[in-house]
This record gives sequence, structure tokens and C-alpha cells, in this order.
Amino acid sequence: MIALMLGACVPPPIERASDRGPQIPPPPIAAEEARPADRAQSPDRLPPAAPPPRPAWEARPVTPDAREVRAQDYYVRPGDTLRGVANFTGAGSEAIARANGLTPPYVLRLDQKLVIPAGRYHLVRAGETGIAIARAYGVPWAQVVEANALAEPYVLRAGQRILIPRGGPMTPAERARAFAVDIEDIVTGGEPALAANANPVAPAPTARRVLPPEASVAAPTRFVGGFGWPVEGRIVSRFGPGASGERQNGIKIAVPLRTPVLATANGVVSYTGSGVKGLGGIVIVRHGDGWSSIYGHVGEILVQRGQAVKRGQAVALSGDSGFADQPELHFELRKGRVPVDPVAELPGR
Repeated sequence: MIALMLGACVPPPIERASDRGPQIPPPPIAAEEARPADRAQSPDRLPPAAPPPRPAWEARPVTPDAREVRAQDYYVRPGDTLRGVANFTGAGSEAIARANGLTPPYVLRLDQKLVIPAGRYHLVRAGETGIAIARAYGVPWAQVVEANALAEPYVLRAGQRILIPRGGPMTPAERARAFAVDIEDIVTGGEPALAANANPVAPAPTARRVLPPEASVAAPTRFVGGFGWPVEGRIVSRFGPGASGERQNGIKIAVPLRTPVLATANGVVSYTGSGVKGLGGIVIVRHGDGWSSIYGHVGEILVQRGQAVKRGQAVALSGDSGFADQPELHFELRKGRVPVDPVAELPGR
């Protein structure tokens, strides 16, 4: 009886003043949005996933052996292809195409003059990730994305040559930031390069299959259906600039510990782990058409990388990991590299 009385006296989590304002609680999640099996199980009975293996950018380090290429002119010879010219000069085929205004199917003409852009080009091997390549050269992956005009779905291929931008001398703090990983890095540079003539691994239906880090997973190409709320709770931090000037790329929703966190839409899990400073346990799901959802501060992960999930399926249990101020869920939606306000995409009340 005393223990019950003491428990009743514990005050609820205090909302920060900087986050105070009109709250928009998510609507109840419709029964058809959640699988009956997930709803029927209590949080304590949901089976945890096996510990995830090391991410590919740690399991498959990269040797920084980029080839230096000088600026030059190349005249097309009989039988030349864009890929053949790239292999001969050491430059990237995409970089040559951009420098010469070439578009698919990249037909070359005999004696056509091609400008070969100078730079240092890294030859991508099977299993290498953008994050590992950037780390090998000590440059932020975002700069590599910009230098190569990479776009959705941001999957490298074995045999591709990518331009490594040059930077000036870095301070220890700048070098540390270059080696840090953020959500954008994982979304755009976390998938292993696919070997030549190989197909991506098909998504698994359950968490029982643990893929090796170097396996490239087939992600959805099209987004089907809409988004649903991942949890029911009170929004305590909103998308956009915060009170102290920091930018929030998602929202934070206060929920009790071990609340099931539900997939916002159908998709394939692309990352599980705790590799982003401050966010604690993380699950990232790809949904097609460039959409990804991120679930942070979770306490227990219930899915594996490469697993197919349905809207309303439990992917984690909520927690207060990382820099959480209280038991809460950090929730993001991204369209390609760009964070999008989740409230604008989620159903209204």
C-alpha cells in the first residue's frame, strides 16, 4: 500500500518552457493501421530483435587510393563508350557526362572532343559505403554528395568512380565533425555498394534473419499509402528552429517508457543502432519515392536492417536513450536529404 501511495505521488514529466505552446496530440491510430498481433501484445511481451551487426561503414573500411586525374581533352575513338573513356582516363563517367552536357543514353560520336575534369577519383568496390569512403579521406560525406551531384536512391555501385573534394587543413574539431555520422549520412551514404551483375537482397519478413553488413538491401521504389502517427502522446518539441537557436529536424512526442513505436508507413528497415550522437537507439525505415522515417531515443529495437514492415507494426519500444529530456520519441520524416515537418504529413484529428 505504501509503495502504491508513493508511486501515485511521482509527478509527471515537466514540459520545458521552450517547448510550451499549443499542442497537437496525434489522433488515435485506426485499428486497420495496426496489425492485430501487435495490438494484442503488451510491451513486455514484444520480442526484441537480435543485436544488430556492426554497420557497413565500420565493418568494411576503405583504403584511400584515389587516382589523381589531370584536366585534359579526349577525342572519341571507334568503339568508345562513356564507361570506357572513364576507365581509360581514371575520371568518373558521371563527372565526364556533367562536364560535357551528356545525357542518357550517352551516345558518343567519332572524334567528338570530351573535356575530362581534373580531380581525385575513388574507385568504388563492392560493399563500400559512402560514409566509409568519406571517412577514408577525412571529408564530410555531404561534400562528396554535392561534388558528385548524387541523388535518390544514393546507392553506389562497384566500379563507379566518385570525385573526392579537396579541403584545406582541418582543425581537430573539424576533423572530428567529418568523422561523425548524422541522420543525413545514414540515409544517403549508409547502403553498401552493389557488386557488378548482382541483385540486392530481398527484404526479410521477420527479425529472425540478420543480414551481413555488406549486403545491399532492395528498398521500395514507390511510396504506397499515407503516414500514420508512430505513437499517441503530447508533442513537446516541434519541427524547426528551437528556442536556443538549434534546428529540430523532427518532433518529439512524450510517451511512457516501453510504449510500442509503430511504423508510420509500409517500408524496409535501412538502419538499426545507436550511431548518431544524442539520439540513442534509432530505427530508420525507407518507404519509396525518397521518403524515410526516423525513430530516435528508443529503448529497445524490435526489427532488423533489411526487414519489411507494415504501417502500424511495432518497430521499437520507446525509451529515454541519448540526450532525451524525458521518456519520449524523436520522430523525423525526410524526402531525400531534406527534413520535412511530420505534422504536415500526418493525419489530422
